[in-house]
Formats: sequence, C-alpha cells, structure tokens
Amino acid sequence: MFEMMPFGRHNRMSTFDPFREMEKFEQSFFGNAFGGDFKTDIQDKGDSYLLEADLPGVKKEDIAVDIDGDRLTISAQRSSQSEEKDDKTHYVRQERSYGSYSRSFDISGIKSAEIKGSYENGVLKLVLPKEAPTAPTSRRLNLE
Repeated sequence: MFEMMPFGRHNRMSTFDPFREMEKFEQSFFGNAFGGDFKTDIQDKGDSYLLEADLPGVKKEDIAVDIDGDRLTISAQRSSQSEEKDDKTHYVRQERSYGSYSRSFDISGIKSAEIKGSYENGVLKLVLPKEAPTAPTSRRLNLE
C-alpha cells in the first residue's frame, strides 16, 4: 500500500536543526492540541481507500482539497473568533492554536477524477477509488 503513504514531514538528511529542537521543546512544554499537523487514518476498503482526517474546530469553507498530478493536498485554516475592540484580550490562558495546516499524500494508483469527500463533526472523509490493477501482458516476439 505504498501509494497511500503520506509524504515525509521531516527531512531525514539534515543532522541538526535548532528550530526543530525548539519546536519539540515547545510541544513537550505546552502540549500539541492541533499543533501544526492533523492526524489521519487510511483504511483499505478493497476497491477504494477511506481517508479520515481530524480537523476539530475548522469550518467546512476553510478546508481545501487539491489534486496536482499524483499528489493530494489537504489544507485547513483555523482562525481566531475574538473581535478585538481594544488591545486587551483579557485571556488568563490561551491554548488553542490558530493558523494554517497542510498535509500531502501520494495518490498514484487512484482514480483522481472519482474522489469524493464529505466533512461532518470535525472529520474530513475522502473516498479514494483504486485504479484497476493491470495484469502484466506477455507475448512472443517473432524473429526476422
């Protein structure tokens, strides 16, 4: 099932990245509620795959699913709902994260024109129909 594996999130070729180390420290200290990434489950349903992505607190109109060749990209935007009439927000603590989030998946072997999706209760569901496997053809070559 290599065709539905997500693209890597980290460059494994680099040896030390101080910014990544700071992000790890921040996540261990503050936690990772939505955290720059979202979790997905991919199930093999026989003739299709079912991709489910958790996008809590994201409005349907703030989700984009783009297909570019053999790459499917899910992007979501979560924005703050507070109206700031003055510079004081009066938060005692604010842990919810806001921003844009994106993940890409390789969809080679998928009928991209037939992908269907729905979004309900914070879960994006995509049905990704598989292309029919092509049997290897054999033939005998006539020599001249």
